Amino acid sequence: MGRAKVGRQLGRTTAERKSLFRNLASDLFKYEEIKTTEAKAKELKRFAEKIITRAKKGDAFARRIIKRDITNKEVVKKLIDVLAVRYAQRNGGYTRILKLGFRVGDGARVCMIRLV
Repeated sequence: MGRAKVGRQLGRTTAERKSLFRNLASDLFKYEEIKTTEAKAKELKRFAEKIITRAKKGDAFARRIIKRDITNKEVVKKLIDVLAVRYAQRNGGYTRILKLGFRVGDGARVCMIRLV
């Protein structure tokens, strides 16, 4: 008997899902808040908090792992220089999800995810 997959698949292949979360995380770190669906926001929260925790370590290996996931150089610089310092005394819970209502076109629940 197989094991259940961790996390939502969101109707995408693994490569598409990784690309989606890398792009959403880049935008989240760049603008510090983005609007998306509830399912994507909940999965993005898991992805983004791991990256911020890695950025707080600040060593060369952490930088290499962050650059693998976030390809925008300005966002990587902001993540390591600004956000890691901001959350140095915090042990998690770097993001907050605010529910905004439902989208007109398809009725999907829309949320805003922002950095605390």
